[in-house]
Amino acid sequence: MKFTLSWLKDHLDTDASLAAIVDKLTMIGLEVEEVEDKGKLLAPFVIAHVVSAEQHPNADRLRVCMVDTGTGKPIQVVCGAPNARAGMKGVFAPAGTYIPGKKVTLGVGTIRGVESHGMLCSGDELGISDDHDGIVELAADAPVGTPWAAWAKLDDAVIDINLTPNRPDCTGVHGIARDLAAADVGTLINKPIPPVKGTFPCPVAVRLDFGDTPSLCPAFGLRLVRGVKNGPSPEWLQQRLAAIGLRPINALVDITNFLTYDRARPLHVFDAAKVKGDLVVRRARAGETLLALDGKTYTLDDTMCVIADQQGVESLAGIMGGEASGCDESTTDVLIESALWDEIAIARTGRRLGIVSDARYRFERGVDPAFMLPGLDLATHLVMELCGGTPSEVVVAGEPPIRDKVIDFPLEALPRLAGLDVSFAEAKRVLGRLGFFVAGQPKTLKVAVPSWRPDVDGVADLVEEVVRIVGVDRVPLTPFPREDRGRRPVLTTIQGRTRRAKRALAARGLTEAVTWSFISKAEAELFGGGQPALALANPIAAELSDMRPSLLPGLIAAAQRNADRGFPDVALFEVGQVFTGDRPEDQHIAASGVRRGLARAGGGGRHWRSGAAPVDAFDIEGDALAVLGACGVATSAVQVVPGGPSWLHPGRSGTLQLGPKLVFGHFGELHPRVLAALDVSGPLVAFEIVLDRIPEPKAKATRAKPPLDLPAFQPLTRDFAFLVDHGVKAAEIVRAAQSADRKLISGITVFDVYEGKGIEPGKKSVAIAVTLQPREKTLTDEEIDAVVGKVVGEVGRRTGGVLRA
Repeated sequence: MKFTLSWLKDHLDTDASLAAIVDKLTMIGLEVEEVEDKGKLLAPFVIAHVVSAEQHPNADRLRVCMVDTGTGKPIQVVCGAPNARAGMKGVFAPAGTYIPGKKVTLGVGTIRGVESHGMLCSGDELGISDDHDGIVELAADAPVGTPWAAWAKLDDAVIDINLTPNRPDCTGVHGIARDLAAADVGTLINKPIPPVKGTFPCPVAVRLDFGDTPSLCPAFGLRLVRGVKNGPSPEWLQQRLAAIGLRPINALVDITNFLTYDRARPLHVFDAAKVKGDLVVRRARAGETLLALDGKTYTLDDTMCVIADQQGVESLAGIMGGEASGCDESTTDVLIESALWDEIAIARTGRRLGIVSDARYRFERGVDPAFMLPGLDLATHLVMELCGGTPSEVVVAGEPPIRDKVIDFPLEALPRLAGLDVSFAEAKRVLGRLGFFVAGQPKTLKVAVPSWRPDVDGVADLVEEVVRIVGVDRVPLTPFPREDRGRRPVLTTIQGRTRRAKRALAARGLTEAVTWSFISKAEAELFGGGQPALALANPIAAELSDMRPSLLPGLIAAAQRNADRGFPDVALFEVGQVFTGDRPEDQHIAASGVRRGLARAGGGGRHWRSGAAPVDAFDIEGDALAVLGACGVATSAVQVVPGGPSWLHPGRSGTLQLGPKLVFGHFGELHPRVLAALDVSGPLVAFEIVLDRIPEPKAKATRAKPPLDLPAFQPLTRDFAFLVDHGVKAAEIVRAAQSADRKLISGITVFDVYEGKGIEPGKKSVAIAVTLQPREKTLTDEEIDAVVGKVVGEVGRRTGGVLRA
């Protein structure tokens, strides 16, 4: 919602500065997005008189002008405009001025050997028009040396506020002024609108015809004004509309646009000569079309409300008029419409047809029903003032639905809901200035809600009104109560896991992505979904028909889109919801990631110093284990079982679990069949961990961190190479070695697997490094040898492995 400072002051008597008004608007809930202060931007530009304009000695198309800027000392300017001549007045910019149209700062320059100490500006350079064929020519009586923006009335600040949908009253400048007046920024200027007495019956009747279907138009008012002279609107009106980005068209149209922003009252004008017969407000018929004022033809259906005459549809109700009945310079008789429309129907029609208009913006939020006829009278006054004419009586079809709503407002609700004590007199004053009718006793008020506030429905809404006007900064600071056992954690277990999983994956070089919760049925079936219970009843697109059973389809598609755009080496992750059914317990939080191309955990990609190895299952296994570790799982206890679900390669995938009944997730290369079905190229590896399946952590007696345990003795490592059968898993060897002495052995890693020359068929060599960490004393050789013997014995007993010679 845009408006100028001078426009606001037409409705608000105030001496407050622009900065104070902007600050107060945000404080009362009307958030200011931008302030365009053209007066400050255009301050250096002054009105100048061209004393002389001589031919440039070294250029045929340039002139050397001497310019009087009111300082008494002419300034030399080299100018290439064809209309630059002695005696004219124009807009001068001295050296050092920022030129908004060119986005450059002007300096002293030498043009073909002649110095130029400024610029005579065109409309394009000033940023006020597209005219760059010549410099701006001002009237002969323009005062030399005066700031040009102030003289041209272009120094008005433009304020842009971001309205919430529940404040339709502030889609007009008058409503914004009312809020500011309530906040003591000034006094509301609320001039009464005298009714316009018609001198003859309106010759055009109006009928609401919705048959047995719900009405889409509660009320419709119409008046004819005869003998108007339509043409350009006056300068003040054109400047006001242009300042907020609207293009002036003609007086009749400009009046309706002005009142849309001034009073939040959209109206429409028809050229009466182009309307045939009476008007009917009805539902559109399937297949009807309308050539609208934006030059586009729209195909309508029976969910849309239209205004029609004997010829057909003349206007798309509440959204946009038709070109066939639009007003132009030849209009002499005008029909002025002021109506109320169903908000849901307006929003639905606007979305379906893709039309965004100022009228739609207001009607879909709800306009003041009590202002329907006063708004028509105000428009009639402006038409008669600017275009002349004689008004008819008003024809009204339907009845404006004005509700009488009274709320019992106990003042104790203010400290209870907002922590703020406000006196009876202050609460009554604030609500009264906002337009509420207030009566009652000191402890309980009876508050009648005005017709322009459909968002106020109960006590909590009234508390909000009082608090935002008196100031949120008045709410006292209240510390949390301190308990002996400390405050409980703010985050739930799953919220904490979600955050830690994201940090762990980001730390490993993956980039977070957010994908749709919906995928196609074919994709869902590939990843274990596609059940009828997960199909959407009303999908937004055919390829978004099912709730996702996995995060991987979206991540895989995102990785392929990056590859298609020249970024093949990409690593992405997402933490979000997955669905296995339509019950609450079938909704889970999962952490998933994909790596593509050369996006290994160590980074690097293609480089002359190192080989360019593609990603493999071990890279993505590390990501999955990092998530489990971040969520509090002891990764040394996690079992890695070969194989996984059908969408992973059977020989290059694994399952992460704590026993067969507690499966955390899976990792590995994607199955070639899945790559082909998704039309993506590899290499591509992926993992998915379901965070809900991780057991709840054991309750701790205290939230304090345990003391840091740093052993005082040097750790030592011993290497072992075992010959085992080909089918023995490395994890079995690691577990067997760990069980030899869980107190001393602090870590085991597999660093080599060998099959080939020197190893008999059916066997393999697996080498492990065992780290011993003494805590009480330095180990003797005999004690170390004893542990080594235990490791060899346990591995031999559990796996049949023997030390390799």
